[in-house]
Amino acid sequence: MEIDLHRLQKQSGIIGTSEKIFEVLGMIAQVAPVDISVLVTGESGCGKEVVARGIHKHSKRSFTPMVTVNCGAIPEGIIESELFGHKKGSFTGASEDRKGYFEQANKATIFLDEIGEAPLETQVKLLRVLETGEYMRVGESKVRYTDVRVIAATNKNLSELVKKELFRQDLYYRLKTVNIHIPSLRDRVEDINPFVERFALEFTRSNEILYRGFMPDAIRKMKQYDWPGNVRELKNFVEKVMVLEKGERITEEMVSRELDDVIAEPIPDNLKLPIPVDKSTEQAEIDIILRQLFSLKQDTEMIRAILSVDKDSSLFGVSPILPKDNLKIINPVNEKNLEVTEDGQPLIRDDAIGEIRMKDLEKEAIIRTLRFFNNNRRKTARSLGVSERTLYRKIEDYNLEPKIKRN
Repeated sequence: MEIDLHRLQKQSGIIGTSEKIFEVLGMIAQVAPVDISVLVTGESGCGKEVVARGIHKHSKRSFTPMVTVNCGAIPEGIIESELFGHKKGSFTGASEDRKGYFEQANKATIFLDEIGEAPLETQVKLLRVLETGEYMRVGESKVRYTDVRVIAATNKNLSELVKKELFRQDLYYRLKTVNIHIPSLRDRVEDINPFVERFALEFTRSNEILYRGFMPDAIRKMKQYDWPGNVRELKNFVEKVMVLEKGERITEEMVSRELDDVIAEPIPDNLKLPIPVDKSTEQAEIDIILRQLFSLKQDTEMIRAILSVDKDSSLFGVSPILPKDNLKIINPVNEKNLEVTEDGQPLIRDDAIGEIRMKDLEKEAIIRTLRFFNNNRRKTARSLGVSERTLYRKIEDYNLEPKIKRN
């Protein structure tokens, strides 16, 4: 039975009139009635969950609610319990038997958002449940079965993750039975106008704000912007303008006041870092941590030298307080000593860091990186360029467990 694309679009809430969005609608119409896995790809904020709901709504399982799971938001230690459930007493805090998301989604659709964040150990079990429907609760040896349709989504390049051995190849090919790619908003600027109208009407209706519309030149101005946050960013921008220009018809000048500065300044690739750098995010994080450690070490040694009463002592090239003609200049640490290689191993000589040992640096780097990632060990291991097994061993060796606490 052929699905009418305009009706599908209206029922799914997918907005747009561009050719690219109708290609997406055509793919949804083809795969929705067929019980196969679908991988939805696209940049963050482009509407992957909306597409997943559209597939579910027009599938044979539409009589049941779709179960949505954000794999990136679940801590690594409990993700298997969340997905597959657990048995009472299987771990601390497991006070009763619990159903997992796959058990709850029996006869329905499960949407695995940010599938690229799933740990490798969990990926093995995901592959099994995809192929056979079999799974076991944590702490239980009984094999259970579930009948689910899986729709997965990611804003990452899974094929690149496979090459880096961060994502299982067999799971990647199993998920990629059908791949629906959602174009970014900058690749379909003709859809900005219907998006603006929808967002403005929804916002003004729910907040009882008078809406007089957007001038054509205001829409043209908005089309000049790249919208790196895609539809999500556009929605927030429309709501912001509506609040600031309450009751007024939105003109190009009003839009320009909010957009001109953003258009003029390029957005750095390393959004998580305090400064833009020409390195990967993980590599730059390590560099910043090590530089801060050296800065702290130099300050400590300088203070110690100044307070020292032994005129013959000299740390880091700094002499204690002496007559003016005897003062020495601080020898800065060579910039090359702070470099980090591509595999995350620091090229730092012991003689360049004074009394601090490489072991101490390593320990401090682990502590700070764990804090930076809110004790997420998987992300910490990736950032430091080591395996998770190595990180666990280091944490145990340095007895860091009691010291690392969540913020």
